[in-house]
Amino acid sequence: MPALRLCFAGTPAFAAAHLEALLDSRHEIAAVYTQPDRPAGRGRKLSASAVGRVAEAHDLPLLKPAGLREEEQARLLASFEPDVLVVAAYGLILPAAILEIPRFGCVNVHASLLPRWRGAAPIERALLAGDGHTGITIMRMNEGLDTGDILHQQVVEIADGDDRDDLESKLVEAGQAALLHGLANLEQLLAGAKRQDESLATYAHKLGKSDALIDWSAPAEYIGRQVRAGVGRTPAFTCIDGQRVRLLRSGPEDREQPAAPGTIVEAGKNGLLVACGSGALRVEIAQMPGKKPVPVSALLNSVSTPFVKGAGFDDAAEC
Repeated sequence: MPALRLCFAGTPAFAAAHLEALLDSRHEIAAVYTQPDRPAGRGRKLSASAVGRVAEAHDLPLLKPAGLREEEQARLLASFEPDVLVVAAYGLILPAAILEIPRFGCVNVHASLLPRWRGAAPIERALLAGDGHTGITIMRMNEGLDTGDILHQQVVEIADGDDRDDLESKLVEAGQAALLHGLANLEQLLAGAKRQDESLATYAHKLGKSDALIDWSAPAEYIGRQVRAGVGRTPAFTCIDGQRVRLLRSGPEDREQPAAPGTIVEAGKNGLLVACGSGALRVEIAQMPGKKPVPVSALLNSVSTPFVKGAGFDDAAEC
């Protein structure tokens, strides 16, 4: 298929990586859409999205509408005369008036094997559920939430130790290749598009506080997945001695402990071993309030450390 004239819509780093792949391709990028600048950092200064920064660095026309439902937005997109609108983690709903403008429609890069894990947090939900694999879906968009016809899919294996950042990196690499394949074969893939099986659909809600709060009566295997799913975005946390502690690296150990769930049964150079509802969790990296993440062994040097054998974490959401 010949080179295409594209518009691109996306917001976070995952999307920016796909924009960069298109910049290195033979396709023409007519314009880039991203969400408006948001407050970020301790100073809460307005900051451009990852996609916005890539677009600005390459002097691409950049638009940051708060929404796309106004007629003016449809007229503006039409003025770019796109063959395709490529969407990756944009975060805004595309109305029918927008979906109908590009010659070949709107194509979405989604970080799961649809119809499993539709929605905003497919990477986190795949990890939290203990899925053995996930992948990338290239989909022709419709007005539903990730319900469009499937054009192409690529499977990505989830290794036992993968955290959210690890899995996102794998999915970025797979997604870049899948997107370029999809555009190179677009007419053929559109002709053979497959409808999603609604009976297999699951929804990937964003992780909230309840998903991040550790319940030590749960199995160590599940708590380990909580920690891995939260890295980089919604860190798993627990409380001890009135302080909230984020857990950033851990691993379940298949050995039962006589102590109550949440009790520290070992504290040493190999980190903490904490009793769970079944099994135990080896905690290796943690983050105290206002501090940087460090190996747990470094936290044991203080005379006032709460991480001592026999001490207990609790399940309080506030501390």
